[in-house]
Amino acid sequence: QVQLVESGGGLVEPGGSLRLSCVASGFSLRFAAIGWFRQAPGKEREGITCISSRDTIFYTDSVKGRFTISRDIAKNTVYLQMNSLQPDDTAVYYCQTNGGLRGQGTQVTVSS
Repeated sequence: QVQLVESGGGLVEPGGSLRLSCVASGFSLRFAAIGWFRQAPGKEREGITCISSRDTIFYTDSVKGRFTISRDIAKNTVYLQMNSLQPDDTAVYYCQTNGGLRGQGTQVTVSS
């Protein structure tokens, strides 16, 4: 079954960190570009970072310097390390391939 499954979300205090995982099954991430998106209540979905099959990386300005995307081909997993989290980072986070395959999302809540 071709799918993406995210995990690692949760509740964290401002300034804290979380690492999200996106595990692919049914296909290899070696040849795919993967992006992380997020959607907060009442807001449009926002693309925040992506990594190409050649490891070219992009970050949107709102997460640059705080978030890091990486991938482990052996584990067929893409990670999103999130540091210095702020309440504005609260959202459901999704990973998605360039072909449009998307996971179910994982909730990140930043609150004291």
